[in-house]
Amino acid sequence: MSLKAGIVGLPNVGKSTLFNAITKKDILIANYPFATIDPNVGIVSVPDERLEKLEEMYVPKEVKPATFEFVDIAGIVKGASEGEGLGNKFLSHIREVDAICEVVRCFENKEITHVEGSVDPLRDVEIINLELALADLEIVSNRIEKIKKKAQTTKDKESLIELSALEKSKDALEKNIPLRLIKYEEEELFSLKSFNLLTLKPHIYLANISEDDINKENKYVEILKEYALKENSKVIVVSAKIESELAELEDSDKKEMLKELGIEKSGLDKLVEITYSILGLKTYFTAGSQEVRAWTYKDGMNAKKCAGIIHTDFEKGFIKAEVISYKDLIEAGDEQKVKEQGKLRLEGKDYLMQDGDICHFRFNL
Repeated sequence: MSLKAGIVGLPNVGKSTLFNAITKKDILIANYPFATIDPNVGIVSVPDERLEKLEEMYVPKEVKPATFEFVDIAGIVKGASEGEGLGNKFLSHIREVDAICEVVRCFENKEITHVEGSVDPLRDVEIINLELALADLEIVSNRIEKIKKKAQTTKDKESLIELSALEKSKDALEKNIPLRLIKYEEEELFSLKSFNLLTLKPHIYLANISEDDINKENKYVEILKEYALKENSKVIVVSAKIESELAELEDSDKKEMLKELGIEKSGLDKLVEITYSILGLKTYFTAGSQEVRAWTYKDGMNAKKCAGIIHTDFEKGFIKAEVISYKDLIEAGDEQKVKEQGKLRLEGKDYLMQDGDICHFRFNL
């Protein structure tokens, strides 16, 4: 289960700079709109100190962290849904993502052009959010036209549920209310799943500040936080410039630089942590002399479903899961001592996986 996030924002807000920094890619950065035309995709390793501890214990031939995929798309401008700028070309590239990260410029710099002529985070997010809402409205309206007659004449239950969800969505979008704020019945949400509606996805704001504003009050950030609070979204404060510098360093030097700056975590670390939290994602591990690996799963998944993340055969032929908690392993010192203490557990298919579980799946086909 690979996590995927789409990075959006107005042109020249630091979107591509941030993308380069967190993915260690080298894409075009230019002081003019639409430097990014085709989507850029970067895959990063999810930082996890537990993986480092497991590597020390098992000394495997290979270590595979969980991954986080980022899609950087062209800057959105006012009127994109009506064909301005690059129009809706970008939308197909982010409809499949799990969460949307919106980069918002929160710093002054006369040398960097702002497409709207001035720095105003509230105006900027409203431009982006309106365009996303209009793009969703087009899909919802078109679908209503196709399904309404069938639902009303056949009285088919599934069609009626879908129509109800679509009409509820249309009403919200026409008022510029993002669908993530609307209360749907579980069946309604399921009926909307295939449309990959943008405003239904979790939304994270990345407040891009200058390196001089680190650990200082920033009026633009405060404005953005007030806005995000009203729609129950998260704000992560980052400096694309500093993230670029961190990306060039080895891990030990990176930690030292963060310490000197008085920053607890890098922007990537904070983004992964918050994204995992809002999506309800957890991590379990498989460990041995050949490989130590982190696997991402949805909170509430049972052992059988989690086994299927590795391979469908593991799920089909599931017998038992040998489970050690990460905490027990660290306290014991090694796997053998965990077994001697009777803390290795055999769990059945309905066992709910816990974050940090170290598993070996028994299966038979």
